Parts: sequence; structure tokens; C-alpha cells
Amino acid sequence: MAARSKARRRALEILYEAEVRGEPPVEVLDRRTRQAEHRLAEQDFVDRLVEGVATRRERIDELIATYAVGWTLDRMPIVDRNILRLGAFELLWSEDVPDGVAVSEAVALATDLSTDESPRFVNGLLSRLLELKPSLAL
Repeated sequence: MAARSKARRRALEILYEAEVRGEPPVEVLDRRTRQAEHRLAEQDFVDRLVEGVATRRERIDELIATYAVGWTLDRMPIVDRNILRLGAFELLWSEDVPDGVAVSEAVALATDLSTDESPRFVNGLLSRLLELKPSLAL
């Protein structure tokens, strides 16, 4: 697995844990970083993803809620919700990540970690955000 793919998975684990525990993602990130025996090669990327999602979570959730036809955030599985947050952050605010990579990496996470329907749902929603990206007020 590529280093950035591992970093995305680690960021997703942190976002998931934070939501389940009701803790701020940055606190979970800090705790996990202190407890880690080895620093990840891409730890700076993990930090940027978690901090970016945490900082822009309100806007990200607003976009997801607006464009997730027939789904509310509360109805989505926690893992899907956080995959979408991560994917939306990369797609809309990470200039060094190509749009196609942001979408395909999120779909890969959904394929590995969620339901059979999740990859298609994640792909559809992130593709819609990509389509609207030029007109979204970020």
C-alpha cells in the first residue's frame, strides 16, 4: 500500500475514533501520535488531513448533507460519513492532490472498510462535488 494511502487510512481511523468517542479529532490525533512507537513516513500528511477536516467540518457536512440525495448525515454509517469528509476535504481544499485521486482513494477506502453499496455512494457524491467545485463557495 502506498504511503499516502496508508496515511489516508490512518486519518480515517482517527476521524472515526473521534466521532465514536465524541472527542475532537485533533485530540485523538495528538494522543495517537504520542502513543505511536514509530513516526509514519507520511505523518505530516495525516496531520494535515485530520486538522483540515476538523477545521472545515461544518462546511464539509453542509455540502454532504446538501448533495446526498435521500440521505441525512445521521443515517449514514459513521465510516461512510468520515470517508466522505476526508474525500471532500482533499477534493476541495488539497491543491496538491489531483481530483481523480481524491475520489478514487475515498472509493478505495469505502470498498475496503464499508458496505457493498458504499463505494458507489461515495463515488457518486464526491463526483457531484467535483462537478460543482467551480461554483461552490469555499
